[in-house]
Amino acid sequence: MFRRIFFLSLLLMCVVFALGGSSLPPGDQVERIRAFTRSIEFDYITWTLDAFGVKLGQFALGSSNYIPTDSQSQLVIDYLKLVSDINALQSKIQVIYADPNTANPEQASAAFRKNLERLENKRSELEPLAEAVLQGQISTTAAHLGLTLAGQPVPPVLYHTTPPPDALIVSPRNVIRQDADISIKTDLTIDQITKLEEDVERKMNVSSLVVGIGGIGLYPTMVMQTSDINWLTEVVAHEWVHNFLTLRPLGFSYLSTPELRIMNETAASIAGKEIGRAVVAQYYPQYLPPPSEPDGTSSEPGTQTVEPDRFDFRQEMRTTRVIVDQLLSEGKIDAAENYMEERRRLFWDNGYLIRKLNQAYFAFYGAYADQEGGASGADPVGTAVRALRAESLDLASFLNRISWMWSFDQLKKATFQEIN
Repeated sequence: MFRRIFFLSLLLMCVVFALGGSSLPPGDQVERIRAFTRSIEFDYITWTLDAFGVKLGQFALGSSNYIPTDSQSQLVIDYLKLVSDINALQSKIQVIYADPNTANPEQASAAFRKNLERLENKRSELEPLAEAVLQGQISTTAAHLGLTLAGQPVPPVLYHTTPPPDALIVSPRNVIRQDADISIKTDLTIDQITKLEEDVERKMNVSSLVVGIGGIGLYPTMVMQTSDINWLTEVVAHEWVHNFLTLRPLGFSYLSTPELRIMNETAASIAGKEIGRAVVAQYYPQYLPPPSEPDGTSSEPGTQTVEPDRFDFRQEMRTTRVIVDQLLSEGKIDAAENYMEERRRLFWDNGYLIRKLNQAYFAFYGAYADQEGGASGADPVGTAVRALRAESLDLASFLNRISWMWSFDQLKKATFQEIN
């Protein structure tokens, strides 16, 4: 047992060093932006070491190995139900403290807070087991899909649930391009977030936006807490695919060009959806949604719809991006920014609560081009990645082809597309 744990520790440390340092792009501009963020940046080193310790503990105890196979999926469902109950209790407590008619909110919420503490303790006990079970299920699914080396996914599927940091995204004003992605703490108020964005924009003449994220491809990967099994399997798979790619030329070149970033994110989005759906179909079939069809709703992170309607979000967002790109190419920066604010109000009026629509918004969300339209606009990279997937026999063939590319030209040649 000691030799096995030692080997696993050595393997994990090697992968941590290989994967853990690829989050932030280099450059003098990023350092100048960090003058605004150093005191509020997320501590990745501490988090990675803590998560690494949790995973070693799971390996050492091997607790999930003692759970009967037919009970493992139910354990994950019980854990997700517990998360849902915790979220509901937290909402009730927040309402009590926000209600001006409640004279003594501490007393009024006492029973809820006591119950919340009990559920949180139970969640802490179940969480490592649920993570281990889901890691195993995704590993088995990846193996069935042919995404293995010597019969095992490489690197091993490892994730840890935690509130991910927010990200400060920075783009030039005259072109849509992500020049910085700086992780910051999640406890900033909306006033603090707004001030940060305004300070960066005013002093550096750039476009900026603080966005929430669902996961980060560290090792172990970081995934936001949720009660949705479909979302959870997709995001864990998506972030593992980033680990898979990082050990190959495509992922290693993630920060080299904007096109390579889009290739990475789009490939991970496509694969994450396919792997996640396969996991749910195999282990949680009662929660499997029908195949998605174009219906005008949004799949982009950071948007929220109030109620379904006939407003075609993806088409309207694509139109917005195309016109903004055209205005910027003509040097009409102010006109582009005024137009984006007009469109933001249109989205808001149709139930899509977008706080800020600017160049940084498109620079971030436009990289996730696994579906046609949306924030990627007419960008050819996502189209080429989707074409490669359509031409590939299966997911393994797709990932094995695209993961060994290190330029957009290689992708264009592979899909026989002449893209300017």
